[in-house]
Amino acid sequence: MVKAEIKNIIFDLGGVILNLAVENTHREFARLSGLPIEEIKTKVHHGDFFHAYERGLISDSEFRNSLRQSLNVHAPDADLDNAWNAMLLDIPHERFALLERLKQTHRLFLLSNTNEIHRQCFNAHVQHASGKPAIDHYFHQAYFSHLLKLSKPDLAIYQHVLTDQNLVPHQTVFLDDNPDNLAGAAKAGIHTFHVQHPNQIFDFFA
Repeated sequence: MVKAEIKNIIFDLGGVILNLAVENTHREFARLSGLPIEEIKTKVHHGDFFHAYERGLISDSEFRNSLRQSLNVHAPDADLDNAWNAMLLDIPHERFALLERLKQTHRLFLLSNTNEIHRQCFNAHVQHASGKPAIDHYFHQAYFSHLLKLSKPDLAIYQHVLTDQNLVPHQTVFLDDNPDNLAGAAKAGIHTFHVQHPNQIFDFFA
């Protein structure tokens, strides 16, 4: 990859722009349910209902009811949402500043596997931290799996972004913390960069 040829930058959100601590959510669900954390990991993030929710195939209420059934809890919506959102941390101001700078010279896009409960939460974080109404402000277009009914690492989601924005793959780079997602982008001809710690993005764009 020759960086001077890159005109389009596609960012993942969690673990790249937004700090994450997934263990916080596991701990909160363990507290609500009394189940061990190892069992929580299997039930919450590897269940069919999780993947369906991420692809927008079930509603918020159906997701919450699936959580209740899977964890055998009778918690109210607010408690489930708070536990689910506990993994979402902050976006440091210097990352907002980097995006603002890059947006002046490149076409910037966001491509995130997410869901509506999380989207409302991280947009509230963005509004509190930056005064902007949503993370979308920092990109020319934001793409979310649950709205597209597609998810990474399936080839179709990358092809959708390329086609929708008329992007040339070899002029495009995708930054993600998940190697599987990077492999999917590479199949679409997109350059990739593995973000193993969010602050690596500063090194990449130095």
